[in-house]
Amino acid sequence: MSLTTTPAWITLARLAETARSVHLRDLFAADAERFTRFSLREEGFLLDYSKQRVTTEIMASLHALWQIADGAQWIARMRAGDAINHTEGRAVLHTALRYNGSEPICDAGCNTGHDVMPDVRGVLDKMARFCNDIHQGHWRGATGERIRDVINIGIGGSDLGPKMASRALAAQHMPGITVHYVSNLDAAHLVTVLAKIDPARSLFIIASKTFTTQETMQNAISARVWLAAALGEAAVARHFVAVSTNLPAVAAFGIDPANAFEFWDWVGGRFSLWSAIGLPLALSIGMDNFRQFLAGGAAMDAHFFSAPAECNLPVTLALLDIWNTNFLGAETRALLPYSQSLELLPSYLQQLEMESNGKQVDRDGKTVAYATAPILWGEAGTNGQHAFYQLLHQGGRLVPCEFIALVEPDFTLPGHHTKLLAHCFAQSEALMRGKTLVEATAELATAVSPAPTSDGLKTFAAAVPSASLQLAPYKVFPGNQPSTTLLLPRLNPYTLGQLIALYEHKVFSLGVLWNLDSFDQWGVEYGKQLASRLLPMIEGRTAATGLDSSTAGLVAACHKP
Repeated sequence: MSLTTTPAWITLARLAETARSVHLRDLFAADAERFTRFSLREEGFLLDYSKQRVTTEIMASLHALWQIADGAQWIARMRAGDAINHTEGRAVLHTALRYNGSEPICDAGCNTGHDVMPDVRGVLDKMARFCNDIHQGHWRGATGERIRDVINIGIGGSDLGPKMASRALAAQHMPGITVHYVSNLDAAHLVTVLAKIDPARSLFIIASKTFTTQETMQNAISARVWLAAALGEAAVARHFVAVSTNLPAVAAFGIDPANAFEFWDWVGGRFSLWSAIGLPLALSIGMDNFRQFLAGGAAMDAHFFSAPAECNLPVTLALLDIWNTNFLGAETRALLPYSQSLELLPSYLQQLEMESNGKQVDRDGKTVAYATAPILWGEAGTNGQHAFYQLLHQGGRLVPCEFIALVEPDFTLPGHHTKLLAHCFAQSEALMRGKTLVEATAELATAVSPAPTSDGLKTFAAAVPSASLQLAPYKVFPGNQPSTTLLLPRLNPYTLGQLIALYEHKVFSLGVLWNLDSFDQWGVEYGKQLASRLLPMIEGRTAATGLDSSTAGLVAACHKP
């Protein structure tokens, strides 16, 4: 049965009609306890969703929708190792990567499957030994120099996760090690990094599960040529390691398979930060901190697995997305971290959310009858205020906003953090409250006129200069723009682990509600197929045939006359 035909969905559609005509400032005026009623304090986080356009009746209907979708059963299936990535026939066990308990976790279920935990712990131990060797100077380059620069070459989940987390945890970086990230096939990305480093002191991590990803392997080959030109072919084995499952290809590249770190097909790329894909992060912050990162993720797992929907952080975020997307008609969502350390979080979550749920075919192979993943975008802190907040406040579009802030700063300078928090809270208040014409006119006239009298704007306007009246409409803010604020106590490896796991489970919950397989990504493959067909045409090795006129014209324009 489609969720759209259930009583809960039908009720929500009816409630949305009323919600569109009710202003958030009126909801706050009518309920002094609104913040208490619509906020959660769980796992050290404060999630304030009182500025969302919801009521107790709306939230009750959303919770009913979760029950109808069998949310708890889907969680149990994921934990049991069922192949819930049904189009690829794979289990979804990224939570095993951060599990520290004694129970087995099995691929395909523990009656017939394989307990993955010995493999997971084996790779973590190998990562710990390797990190210690690098940090203590036991692993040295071919000329005997200590490693000072680590260059991670990967793309997608093999780049976005560790890069985001390394940036987020800059306050915990190990001294003497700088980690760089290269992902783009454009040579500019690799060349600018190579220009900064000494080959004798550099270590390259080639992160590709299959060791065939075109962008990653072209960058790896170019880096290998660069290093061999400086230090000789024999040096490759001391300056390259791999994160892959294709050991023959690793060996053919010149990397000792003993220096390859394994991960598994039950780990999707965008969920793989917790695996050996996180090796550059572990080198950045040290293995003890990396294990704290895993512990934070495991704590959020335990919360998600056990908390009722009414106080479940990931489920609540998912239900708010459903409400805004499917009932209020929002097409985008702005993620606004008021933390420079979290500046890459919007890019990371773009892949996590839009690659997971940017789909229009459900688990039954049918076209869905509703919108799915909203477009996610955003910017860190006050930078966004001087870029796109104008549109949020006065652009006339419904854009739900998600603010993330820290109670305690990770870097301290007098006078900075309190001002940053003031801006964050003020923006969410302004988006909610707005400013009426009466308020705008009064604001303009404050310096020259008395306050408005009880007979309202008409009498007041008579005392206001006409220039102010003409300007007042430009200072009106509609408000009623929904937002959520997620307040973290501080940013460290543990809380970052919690935060990332929170969004992973939110994505999974949305997939359950929309009846999507959140763990495949067939839409990514088509462009790769076409690129393989076009490459020999662009290189001039084959004739440009069978193309539409636009593509043929673009190919021809790249050929030298």
